[in-house]
Amino acid sequence: MEDCFLDLLAETLEGLEDDVRGAFLQRFFKSFTQIEMNEAESLDTWGQILMRQREFTDALGRRVALKTALMDVLGASHFLRVPVLLEYEAYKKLQVNAATDPLTGLSNRRFFDETCDRELNRAKRYNHPLTMIMFDLHRFKEVNDQYGHMKGDIVLQLAANNLRKTMRASDYAFRFGGDEFALILPQTTTEQASTLCRRVRNNFEAEVAPLNMRVAVTLDFGLAVYPQDADNKDSLVQVADQRLYALKGETRAAKAPAPTPVEELTVPPSRSTVTPIRPVAGAEQPTPSSATTPLTPPTAPPIPIAPRVDTRSQKRRWERVSLKGTKSYAVVDGSERSASVIDLSYGGVALQFEKDGELPSEFSAVLHVPILPPLRVKLIKSYTYPAEGGSIRMGCSFVA
Repeated sequence: MEDCFLDLLAETLEGLEDDVRGAFLQRFFKSFTQIEMNEAESLDTWGQILMRQREFTDALGRRVALKTALMDVLGASHFLRVPVLLEYEAYKKLQVNAATDPLTGLSNRRFFDETCDRELNRAKRYNHPLTMIMFDLHRFKEVNDQYGHMKGDIVLQLAANNLRKTMRASDYAFRFGGDEFALILPQTTTEQASTLCRRVRNNFEAEVAPLNMRVAVTLDFGLAVYPQDADNKDSLVQVADQRLYALKGETRAAKAPAPTPVEELTVPPSRSTVTPIRPVAGAEQPTPSSATTPLTPPTAPPIPIAPRVDTRSQKRRWERVSLKGTKSYAVVDGSERSASVIDLSYGGVALQFEKDGELPSEFSAVLHVPILPPLRVKLIKSYTYPAEGGSIRMGCSFVA
């Protein structure tokens, strides 16, 4: 700390009320010395520092820097258990390194927790929205497996640079861990964040294309907004994660190959006539009698019919993501019917209609899910059963 800074600080604090001065000093000691004090302790310690400066000045006959008095008081107190003399520039460098991911240069998970708590408190104080976005590198493991970890590091750095270039000066970008990233966007609405996510995704695909990899690695995303989605850090992370994996499921379903059509079993028609046997010259011919069994054409074997299986009793093949409370809905093509989207998975979707109605076994619909553009899908009914309040729950599988 520079002497002039501390002198200016001392002059400024003289004109403040005790409660304001105590709150400021509490943050000051936490920021510059990493010492946790309450406001009363902070005021008392600052008073001791000023008194120690006057004592040193009187004893030596020359002015002693406030920094010297500060170090003497803190060193003699119980606050500094193992004091270390360290240049300020080196100290600041240590602070930066402790909060930075060395590979990408983004802030790390530890700094994410601190920043999120601070920005969430500010959003609550001023009644501003706060958006959290979680990003995930889809198929990143395949990049490491096929091209090695050095190529994987390049992909991570491209993703980090893309986030850094896209965000505003007031935004924060983090490497959350592994191939996961996070953005915290103060005073940002759902629509603004959705636009930024799509821009980030498109820019990343353009930047990774020159690597000429056979693996189509992409940045999937999910976002959550305070206050409409959640009002605390852990819940915001959970909602953003759920929407991230919902997007993964929709993306994979849209790119899945069309199922192989099942050929109908056909039975060749049985012959209605029997080729007569020509008599051999000189051979004795049988005489007709009433005991002779008439010759009948052969019949086809019966076709076995597989019993209907209740899919609700089977174990789910894909994990589902609940969309209750997100105002997700679907509109059936060619009709005025709409349904709530209850949950979503890689393999299909669960819909809830307010009342029963005839739908073909195979139909198309448009899904409206938060943070995503409307998605047209083709569905096959898997099951239907009554739900609460007279509504109908219908499970459907995706068809490419």
